[in-house]
Amino acid sequence: AVAEASARMRPAGAPAIGIPAPPGAFHGERPNREQYGHIEENAFIAVADEPRSTFSVDVDRASYSNIRRFLLREHRLPPIDAVQIEEMVNYFAYDYRLPRGDAPVAVTTELGTAPWRPEHRLLRVGLAARPIEVEDLPPSNLVFLLDVSGSMQSGDKLPLVKRSLRLLVDQLRPEDHVAIVVYAGAAGLVLEPTDGTDKDRIIEAIDRLEAGGSTAGGAGLRLAYDVARRHFRSEGNNRVILATDGDFNVGESSDGGMVRLIEDRRRQGTFLTVLGFGTGNLQNEKMQSIAQHGNGNYAYIDSIDEARKVLVGEMGGTLVTVAKDVKIQIEFNPAEVASYRLLGYENRLLAERDFNDDTRDAGEMGAGHTVTALYEIVPTGTASEVGRPRVDPLRYQTPPDENSARSDERPLGSDELAFVRVRYKQPDGDTSALVERPVGTRVRAASTDFAFASAVAGFGMLLRNSEHRGSLSVDRVRSLAQDGLGDDPHGYRRGLLQLIDAYAALSATQDRPQD
Repeated sequence: AVAEASARMRPAGAPAIGIPAPPGAFHGERPNREQYGHIEENAFIAVADEPRSTFSVDVDRASYSNIRRFLLREHRLPPIDAVQIEEMVNYFAYDYRLPRGDAPVAVTTELGTAPWRPEHRLLRVGLAARPIEVEDLPPSNLVFLLDVSGSMQSGDKLPLVKRSLRLLVDQLRPEDHVAIVVYAGAAGLVLEPTDGTDKDRIIEAIDRLEAGGSTAGGAGLRLAYDVARRHFRSEGNNRVILATDGDFNVGESSDGGMVRLIEDRRRQGTFLTVLGFGTGNLQNEKMQSIAQHGNGNYAYIDSIDEARKVLVGEMGGTLVTVAKDVKIQIEFNPAEVASYRLLGYENRLLAERDFNDDTRDAGEMGAGHTVTALYEIVPTGTASEVGRPRVDPLRYQTPPDENSARSDERPLGSDELAFVRVRYKQPDGDTSALVERPVGTRVRAASTDFAFASAVAGFGMLLRNSEHRGSLSVDRVRSLAQDGLGDDPHGYRRGLLQLIDAYAALSATQDRPQD
């Protein structure tokens, strides 16, 4: 296997050359096998029926950069199910309260007016993970698992993978170790674990990689985990970093067997990060799923700038988990809230009982990560029909009387709109800790972050042609984004304006794609 894998690498010392994209690589002339899991947008839920909303956090940001690829590079509207609002909102960092003491996570809340329906409220719940400076990160035992199959030849795939990994290698310290495993027809170890002082050797191994052959991702994954296990760092960060275009399950390995392997290695302390590249093969749902099972995150790399953001600017969050199995549960006060709707997180919803169940897997947060959740709220007594339950009342039960409603045994007229609970575990722990925070009823003027987060969510609703978009227009979304630019040192927020403008031009001439 090693010999076969090595045969797909240029001889040592050979000049690094780019692999040109084949005809049609970027414009859909080849068969498009991209797949996105169907998303049934969250509906409004009556507080009388379900006063608690429970979900797992999600720090994946792939949807936003993938949408950018569609709008700016391919000049077409993205499929509706490629648009995941929570990943769009979480692509951006927000100025949340940082954790104190040994706590890895802190909670911030803000209540304002829903820009698309002024009679409704918008609740922003933010989590911030403890940041760690690069020099203070634990030593890393990293295994790059690289797809070098024939489908990876185009310029936005293996060549971009190689450029991206060079950025990460530049950040390595002497105490960090990197190995490289490749797979395509057969899996092979092409670089034994090498410490961060020997960057030239690591870069040379990366530069020699070439694409060719079919894919046997399961075998490569097993080998990568075996390498990570042999060099396990008990006090360090042990992680496999998979880079692929998504076409990685040709061969004997089943999806079920792959997931069991990932979960088993996760329990042993080796986590999984997934980086998606290119067009035509992207299996978004599968890549997102295996990252979740591996206590890791999933990012889509559409450019070297995105690679720099994920692997350099957010290195701690991408590589180092500070809190695992992070769950959020919000209880709404029926005296104040008639119904609510969670924007996004459709594939992260949990049953109410799962919140206190420490055996229930949930999402992870890396160092410096922020997570944002937005709830659209219909206040009690609102005349609007929007948000009212779409089912008939029960025949044999008396509906709740708003004048006698109680939440958490507090008296009517309390100043609480809702109560936020967050559970998390330490990266090596099995028992969760609890953070609680009440949400007041006072509506304040929107902060810069609030305006921007609502703009991103609103843009997502336009992209999805959501029935809940209310009075939203492109101009309104752009105005909100402009108001929310704030301090934008890297230009990420300003980049949203470019996407909004591209959408405005394309939506005037193109039919909306369906999934």
